[in-house]
Amino acid sequence: MSVVTRFAPSPTGMLHIGGARTAYFNWLFARHHGGTFLLRIEDTDKERSTEDAKRAIIDGLGWLGLTHDGDTVFQSKQEARHQEIAEQLLREGKAYKCYCSAEELAAMREEAQKEGKRISYDRRWRDRDASEAPAGVEPVIRIKAPLEGEIIVKDAVQGDVRFGADQLDDFIILRSDGSPTYMLAVVVDDHDMGITHIIRGDDHLNNAARQTVLFDALGWDVPQFAHIPLIHGPDGAKLSKRHGALGVEAYRDMGYLPEAVCNYLLRLGWAHGDDEIISRDQAIEWFSMEGINKAAARFDFAKLENLNGHYIRQADNARLIELVRPLLVKALGRTLNDTQNAVLTRGMEGLKQRAETLNALAESALFYVIDRPLQLEEKAAELVNERKAVLADIADAWAKLDTWDADSIKPVVAEIATAHELKLGKMMPAIRASVTGGTGGPDLMDILTTLGQEEAIARLRDVC
Repeated sequence: MSVVTRFAPSPTGMLHIGGARTAYFNWLFARHHGGTFLLRIEDTDKERSTEDAKRAIIDGLGWLGLTHDGDTVFQSKQEARHQEIAEQLLREGKAYKCYCSAEELAAMREEAQKEGKRISYDRRWRDRDASEAPAGVEPVIRIKAPLEGEIIVKDAVQGDVRFGADQLDDFIILRSDGSPTYMLAVVVDDHDMGITHIIRGDDHLNNAARQTVLFDALGWDVPQFAHIPLIHGPDGAKLSKRHGALGVEAYRDMGYLPEAVCNYLLRLGWAHGDDEIISRDQAIEWFSMEGINKAAARFDFAKLENLNGHYIRQADNARLIELVRPLLVKALGRTLNDTQNAVLTRGMEGLKQRAETLNALAESALFYVIDRPLQLEEKAAELVNERKAVLADIADAWAKLDTWDADSIKPVVAEIATAHELKLGKMMPAIRASVTGGTGGPDLMDILTTLGQEEAIARLRDVC
């Protein structure tokens, strides 16, 4: 059997980080088996679905590198097919028209609440003749759910999950306006798209029982379900806005690399021994249902940042420059000239060793391309003010150097420091402050060689 999975989000907002993990699991399972990964946009909620949300979902998947096979399926365009199946079930006596009014349904709910019972439809139209239908009422169509026995959802993660017939009511499959409900649309689309495996959050486990009823009524094979635990926040509660960013685009804007996000999401609910750093190719090779945990995973931003730092250090410098340049342009309010681009290229290897996000990387790179004279931080200004005379002598001595590398730069600093009765270690912080405006950053010799002789000297002279 060829594996076919799908990701089926509702376009009512951003691509949730939990949805991104679901998409990645489906993508990995399909790729592991040499199968097909499909995208279906479930846009049947016409009031809440938006074009912006559709674009956000597709853009988010693209940023993560989760390319789907074939064309995107829009559920709203399949409405005629959904209606056709509802009518088929009606003709076969597996569904029926219900003429209950809103008032009657409200009364059922109120009665159930008074008696402390589960709220459900009482099936009053299940066996009534249509001749009894009240005038002027457009009916809904309801499925005839089993009245006894149980529905077994065979789940690759949760095991066999049993639902008694008393837990299921005759749910609506077609509304009075002819539009399909989620339950019907999902089952029909999954069948028509040839979906073999449904991997999704365990908040859909109850839906699986109802969908199994429909698959059975239609005589269709039930796909293999795999319901994965939801992602929780650090406090153990379901991940929500109060825990921080929820949408994939927010993680992109915070400076995370897509490969780091995917690696982190993979480890939220799936494991391969003690491996933490898992490349895309390894993930495809190793991924299986057996590795999915039953317990909910807790989101930890500190772990994500640490992982992102690893991927930044491993990333190609040219790629990092392309990612960081727009951030620098935004901070500076201008483009970078050729000299500044060259400095950024030379400095990237040292800069990336300390950064955990692209935003932090851009911030640390800013001193390389900022306009002179630099605005010194308070502590940096104190260091410079104590050593202005020495800095001026160093600038003059550097100007006489024929070569510009650590082996040439450092002896000059040591010689002048000695002449001023200072230890070398006392001079380096003042030099750093002069050329960066701050007190941190990469190795000082790397900074000086990256800036180049002319720029380094000019920055020293600016503060003297």
